[in-house]
Amino acid sequence: MSLHVQHLAKDYPTRSGVLTVLRDVTLEMECGEALAIMGPSGSGKSTLLHILGTLDRPTRGEVRLEGRDPFTLRERELADFRNRHIGFVFQDHYLLPQCSVLENVLIPTLVARESREAMKAWARQLLDRVGLGDRLDHRPAELSGGERQRVAVARALIHRPVLLLADEPTGNLDRRTAASIGKLLLDLHREERNILIVVTHSLELADLFPRMLLMEDGCLQAPESRLETRIQARKEN
Repeated sequence: MSLHVQHLAKDYPTRSGVLTVLRDVTLEMECGEALAIMGPSGSGKSTLLHILGTLDRPTRGEVRLEGRDPFTLRERELADFRNRHIGFVFQDHYLLPQCSVLENVLIPTLVARESREAMKAWARQLLDRVGLGDRLDHRPAELSGGERQRVAVARALIHRPVLLLADEPTGNLDRRTAASIGKLLLDLHREERNILIVVTHSLELADLFPRMLLMEDGCLQAPESRLETRIQARKEN
C-alpha cells in the first residue's frame, strides 16, 4: 500500500489572472512512513493536504493511493473511498456538541457495511488507546481542548485508514498538550502502520517526525538540515 503523487499542480482563477498555489509536487510514501510538512502561510500546505484527501481536485498531475486514482471515481464512489481509506485530523476538532464522545467517533461508520457492534467495540478500543476510555458518555463541552482533539484522532482512525492527514492538529493547544497530541499521533501511526502526513507551523511537532519537507513557492523541498528549518521558521515568526 502506497501513496504516489506525480507533478501535482493547482491553479485558481482570480480577477487579475491565474493564481498558481501548487506548481510541481511529487511525493512517494509507503505504509509505515510519517512526514511533516512545514512552510509559511499561503505556501500551499493545506491545499496539498486537501487534494491528497480528495476534498479538492488538482488542476494537473496525478494522485494514486493503493494503486487507484480516486479522481477517476464518481462522486458517490469518491465519498466512499475517502471515508474508508483516508482519515482527517484538523486544527478544530469539529465534534458534534449534541453527541457523546463514543457517538462522535462512530459518525464515519453510519454508512458502513460492517457490524454495528463490531464498530462500537473498535471505537471503545480506540478511545481506550487515546486515554478516554472513561469518557465515552461525555459531551464535547465537558472535555478539555486536548481531550477533544484526542476524540478527533480516534474518529480519524475508526476505519483504519491507509492515509492519515493532519492539518495543524496542535495549533489550538498549549505547548504541553500539543506535545502529547503529537506523540499520540505518532504512536498510533506506528501501531496501525498507516501513512501519516502532518502540516504544521510547530517546530516542536515537526521535530518528532523522521522526515520533514518544506513547502516553498508551491513546491516540496527537502531542507538541507533541521537547523535550516528552525532558522527559517524563526524568520517567519
